[in-house]
Amino acid sequence: MISILGLLACLSLAAQTASTSTVAITAHRGYWKGNAANSIDALKKAQDFGFWGSEFDVHLTSDGVAVVNHDDTIGGVAIHDNPLSALADVRLGNGEKVPTLDEYLAQGEKSDKTVLVLEIKIQSSVDRTIELTKKCISALKEHGLYDPQRVIFISFSYDACKFLAQEAPEFTNQYLSGKKAPSEVYADGINGLDYHYSNFQNHPEWVKEAHDLGMSVNVWTVDKPEVIQEMIGLGVDCITTNAPELVRELLNGAETVIK
Repeated sequence: MISILGLLACLSLAAQTASTSTVAITAHRGYWKGNAANSIDALKKAQDFGFWGSEFDVHLTSDGVAVVNHDDTIGGVAIHDNPLSALADVRLGNGEKVPTLDEYLAQGEKSDKTVLVLEIKIQSSVDRTIELTKKCISALKEHGLYDPQRVIFISFSYDACKFLAQEAPEFTNQYLSGKKAPSEVYADGINGLDYHYSNFQNHPEWVKEAHDLGMSVNVWTVDKPEVIQEMIGLGVDCITTNAPELVRELLNGAETVIK
């Protein structure tokens, strides 16, 4: 069971939103319209447009370097099975090379307003997933970003979420899978949910259940106007979307304001 200290601290997402509005907007893989998803420039644009958060995905190369990419392969290279050098000639759609986590966080440092929503991707084994989680924590510390007001963690790996609940209980830590009721997740000390919108359509009561437990609630990836409105109506804390400008328009002033 989550400690009282952890319960109080885990509300970093809600604490940043409660005084100003109802819903935060997270740009899925950055604001990549006309750009490249998970690129450094997509993060910069999310910062420039003032979205509450910018989500990105992290994998581990075979030689132990954390890199930012959604899939576990890119340009025909399997990230988990190859060293960083094998990615040297791979380019994103905007011409950028595949960013290392260090390079990505260097851009993250430049804004103290847009929250970095760091997804720890499932690796080839639980041990490798935990190794990646530890490297993410170390990199955040090195960049001065190990701060619950600057970063939240999300993952499909329940092992990674449980590890973070023990090692970093002060951070918002959201489980992505959608296979567990809020009470089950809370019982393991994990203080947030980030579920696909279909999970909340099937279990709309989960939003209130999570909030009653003091958990934060994010929803992904919501791009259709009718679903955006549905999730707003359910009272989620944050919407992760490929169309952040559309969510902003539909919120019509009910968006979390970045101070």
